[in-house]
Amino acid sequence: MIVFRLIGESLRFAFDAIRQNKLRTILSLLGITIGIFTIIAVFTAVDTLRNKLQESVDKLGSKTIFIQKWPWGGFGDYPWWKYMNRPEPSPRDYEQLQRRMENAQGITYEAAAQNRVIKYRSSSVEGATIWAASSDFDKTWSFELQEGRYFTENESKSGTPICIMGAEIAEGLFGNSPAVGKQVKVMGRRVTVVGVFKKEGEDMLGMSQDKNVLIPINFAKGLFDIRNERYDPQITVRGNDNVSLEEIESELQGLMRSIHRLKPGQEDDFALNKTTILSNQLDTMFSMVKIAGWVIGGFSILVGGFGIANIMFVSVKERTNIIGIQKSLGAKNYFILLQFMFEAIILCLLGGLLGLLFVFLFTQVFTHLLDIEIILDIANIVLGIGISVVIGSLSGFYPAFSASRLDPVEAIRS
Repeated sequence: MIVFRLIGESLRFAFDAIRQNKLRTILSLLGITIGIFTIIAVFTAVDTLRNKLQESVDKLGSKTIFIQKWPWGGFGDYPWWKYMNRPEPSPRDYEQLQRRMENAQGITYEAAAQNRVIKYRSSSVEGATIWAASSDFDKTWSFELQEGRYFTENESKSGTPICIMGAEIAEGLFGNSPAVGKQVKVMGRRVTVVGVFKKEGEDMLGMSQDKNVLIPINFAKGLFDIRNERYDPQITVRGNDNVSLEEIESELQGLMRSIHRLKPGQEDDFALNKTTILSNQLDTMFSMVKIAGWVIGGFSILVGGFGIANIMFVSVKERTNIIGIQKSLGAKNYFILLQFMFEAIILCLLGGLLGLLFVFLFTQVFTHLLDIEIILDIANIVLGIGISVVIGSLSGFYPAFSASRLDPVEAIRS
């Protein structure tokens, strides 16, 4: 009961202080409000952006490995000169892996021709990507079709002039009419549309099938040199679900070294890229942004803490005679201490809640007016409240301690 009594009295004193000295209290709480707003706003924005980017990364698949010439990264001391003379992944590498790999549910050889024009009669769509892939593309990449079907094994092997196109290209060429069965011109060749990818919209990494045109790799050999570096050839391997990524990577590395006839101790002449590389880079980048948010918001909270301490010293001064009367009636030191501690914490909580309210309004503006979905996570709300409690405890302790040590006779005389 004494705890509830203390909280009740502390609430009354805190609201009395706000009511009697509105401007002084608001100015003092402003530091806490700005600090909490800065930290939680930065964390909320970072978490939202991080989740959006991670969703894009997850599209690549957690058990998917990309065999490429260049390793992912390219930041800081990137030794690009070591990778310049590496060979591009070749169809021979793909064929050998397909024959020898045990822990793969799908292996594809892929190449892409960027910024091409797709034509249908008098209509045309620019900026399309011609994506050439072998038959296991539906096993190594996740996608849905809104119309039509995927290639058959025979169509892929024989290089039949067919394609699956993105939703944006289909809309640009055919409007609302069906696309399947119609013939379009792709790099000067007539190609029959057999399917349309479901519309995805562009994600944070710019990955989307909406402006892609997928053709069989054997048909693409007659359109462009699929081994040329300008077309970014790569081999995509998706491992079995019941096998760890490390085991898949280890098997793949051993097979590639064997296919390229590399001697023991000789450095790999290929890169095995995986989504964990991107995830680790995202973690590093966003952790630095969060540190910056702590630094910027920390200064405001520090100033706000001094403001709360100042209010509490003034409050102790104004209520010295009341403290003397309470102690003369038998109030213990800890009762006085907790009374002022609760008051400081409540004042900080008010500032923190105000800061969280501003963050919530900030998320609503971005979500509804700018069409950018930002979510105030419960973890960030708890963090904001926790910081407020800690600052209130630290800034209120010494004034509360000094109040609890007052001599009751001297306090009543004052």
